[in-house]
Amino acid sequence: MDEQQPDIPHKRRPRYRGTHPRSFSEKYKEHDPLKYQSDVERVLSRGDTPAGMHRSICVTEILQILDPKPGDQVVDATLGYGGHARELLKRIIPGGRLVGLDADPVELPKTYRRLAAEGYGPDVLSVYNANFSALNSVLSEAGMHGAAIILADLGLSSMQIDNPERGFTFKRFGPLDMRMDPSKGRSAAELLRSISEQDLAELLATNADEPDAKAIAKVMTRRRGTLNNTEDLAGLIRELLGSMGRGKDERVKAIRRCFQALRIAVNQEFAALDSFLAALPSCLAPGGRVAILSFHSGEDTRVVRAFEEGKRDGLYRAIFDSDIRASPEERYANPRSKSARLRWAERA
Repeated sequence: MDEQQPDIPHKRRPRYRGTHPRSFSEKYKEHDPLKYQSDVERVLSRGDTPAGMHRSICVTEILQILDPKPGDQVVDATLGYGGHARELLKRIIPGGRLVGLDADPVELPKTYRRLAAEGYGPDVLSVYNANFSALNSVLSEAGMHGAAIILADLGLSSMQIDNPERGFTFKRFGPLDMRMDPSKGRSAAELLRSISEQDLAELLATNADEPDAKAIAKVMTRRRGTLNNTEDLAGLIRELLGSMGRGKDERVKAIRRCFQALRIAVNQEFAALDSFLAALPSCLAPGGRVAILSFHSGEDTRVVRAFEEGKRDGLYRAIFDSDIRASPEERYANPRSKSARLRWAERA
């Protein structure tokens, strides 16, 4: 949870065989996309997210809701690639300050370096390698007592998906890991080696609404110990649902849901979100605002319940009327924004 202001030394570009790099570790453009702006623009123009980058979602809507002003004390509870933080920082100087939290020790130093290179030094930006469930203690350590603005984007960052070594996606071969912090906790492979069939079925149903949770859990536990990489897991689900007569689209959706369910379990995401939502009122200054982007029903239901209960109990004086979605133009330009739901609340 210590404040991070890392200095990353320069590394030589990896050498590779042939005319194009093949492995992710060799793909130098993906590791430093801002150096190759023409390539980035070409990828963006066709509605894709350049590998190694993340496109922030609902930026215009978030800025309208939060209305950042010079001098504001701001928290970005899920710093990620830093896109939302960058837009907030532009609007709170002079006199403002942003505290950023992120549980991912791999991406956090890269984000700090990018923002520092744009002129946001320790006088205005402090970052902490911490899960947002620790919001209270981080703000106490940072000396921030009552934020005017708190933002949380609950989505998985594109950089994490793009790196096969993290094991977050079935689309790339990699270890079955899925930990936000690879140095802590159990990987997805370790979880699958010990969980019971009943608990696994419940996990798949609760975390991802998987309709074939029982059948998938039964086969997974029978294959216990053989699921060590992303292809092992995706292949098992594909094979099982194929034998059940499921079409290609249904199989892909099931694989995606199962990966989501395991990632949520590995990182204890729902428990962390519940802790964060409980801490929010005490971390906001009177009249302060919070905005939260969620990406699936398990997250959104918790956010809605916490904001509605907070308003009923007098902790919030105003909350959202309905969910706010990305505009049609943004959904076209960035397909990853389609499932996003934005909710907000204002402290009493």
